[in-house]
This record gives sequence, C-alpha cells and structure tokens, in this order.
Amino acid sequence: MLRHLCLVAALALSTNALASEETQLLDSINAYRSQVQKCGNQASPELPPLGNDTRLILPPTGKVDLRQAMAQASYPMANVRAITLSGPRDAGSALQVVKDSFCQVVLDPQFINIGVSRADRDWRIVVARPLLAGKLDASAAEGHKVLDLINKARAQPRQCGSQGFAAAAPLTWNAILAGAAEGHSRAMANQNFFDHQGRDGTMPGDRMELAGYAGQQTGENIAAGYDSARKVVDGWIASPGHCANLMNAGFSDMGVGYGTDPKSDAGIYWTADFGGR
Repeated sequence: MLRHLCLVAALALSTNALASEETQLLDSINAYRSQVQKCGNQASPELPPLGNDTRLILPPTGKVDLRQAMAQASYPMANVRAITLSGPRDAGSALQVVKDSFCQVVLDPQFINIGVSRADRDWRIVVARPLLAGKLDASAAEGHKVLDLINKARAQPRQCGSQGFAAAAPLTWNAILAGAAEGHSRAMANQNFFDHQGRDGTMPGDRMELAGYAGQQTGENIAAGYDSARKVVDGWIASPGHCANLMNAGFSDMGVGYGTDPKSDAGIYWTADFGGR
C-alpha cells in the first residue's frame, strides 16, 4: 500500500535551526510512541521505537516515487508511508503537526523503520515495514529464543526509561502461558488488530486465567512486524514500559508465541505473557 501525505503549515520563521533537528524529531516521535496515546477515536498501545534506517532518508522536497525509491535504496519494502511537511521551523513544531494530523501514521504498529530529512522548513518523514526476511521456526521454538534473550537481559541491572531495575532471576518457560500468548498472537494476525484487549473483550489476565494459569501477578508485551526473536526483544528493551515488564522481579514464568497472516497489516504479531506466583 503506497500513500503520500502532504500538509502545508504556516509557522513563524526561526533563524536558530539546529543541525540535529532531524534526530530530535526522530527521537521525539519515538518518545511519543512509547506511551499510550489518544489518536482519533482510539487509544494506541505503547509501541517500541522505530529504528533509524538511512535507506528511508529521501529528499525533503519534490515529488518522490516511493516504490522506486525503496527499490533503488535496496529496502525490501512491504509497506511504506511518507509524510511531507512545509512550514515547521524546528523539530518541536514538526512533532506537533505530526501529532495533530498524522498520529495514525506514526502510531501504526506495523511500521518498524523510519527516516527523517529536512531542508530549512521542509521535512519528509518516511516510515516503513520490510518484507519478512526469513523462515521462522515453530512458535514454541521461537518463544524459547525470546525467553533466552530476555533472561540474558534480566541477568544485569538495566535502566528502563527513568526507572532503574536490579538484575532479576531468570524466567521459567510456562506452556500454559505460551498457549495463551500464541492464541492472542494468532487472533491479532487473523483479525488484523494490535491491542492487549482481544476482539472478544478479554484482557491479558483473563486469557491467562481461562488457559489455566494460577499465578497472582500477570503482564503482557506485544509486538508486530518483527521477523526474528532478536528484533522483538531489542524492540521491547528499547521501550520503557515493555522493558519494565522484562525486568520485573515479581515475574517468574513466561510464555511466548507468534501468529502470522499475510492479509494482515503487519504480517506477523508476537505476544509474551508473564506470570508470578
């Protein structure tokens, strides 16, 4: 799906433009994504940061054929969107326009990469999702890879946003939680949505209880668009709220599963369910 968006914003001129405005805008968009946001009539879930990809940095002005540009940059595109702004004098002004008019683009969970370019008051923000790169193992096998990576992360102190965590004991694989996690991932893929609340109204704790898990404390991380266990865990570690779940010493059990559907927006969805007794 290729769409090109354009907005002309009349904003006051500033002569103090910074060389790092593009980086500031990218970081600000990721900070915006890291918290639950109201966008239109819906609230977006907390999202991992978009990865800076130089292949998505396109000229900030002029007409651009996105498909051709992605092919020339050797970016294996599954979906791409471009936001073009004319007027914002700095990253803060550009972010406000993005939040006001293009929140649905930058809060779309399927996108995992971003490129930002700027020339004076002209900006181009490109977000994209690559094609799935390789064949994944079965859901449980990939889930065990996620578990191993998370336990390596828990083995050392970590800062999750503004919150510091001490090293925590390793999590134990729980087949019941894995079943609940895979079921939710398949539901997101098959029904094309991205949310902790299922289309049947169930929340994470409900699904874990219905699956037969008896733990007193539960939590859940979800992700979309990532085609490997490493990318999923790296995205969660970079997201303060997801990272806090990974480092929570109150959790002792975990199960992970993914679901795919080529007709869905993101193609692949992941769920990690955490429990503590």
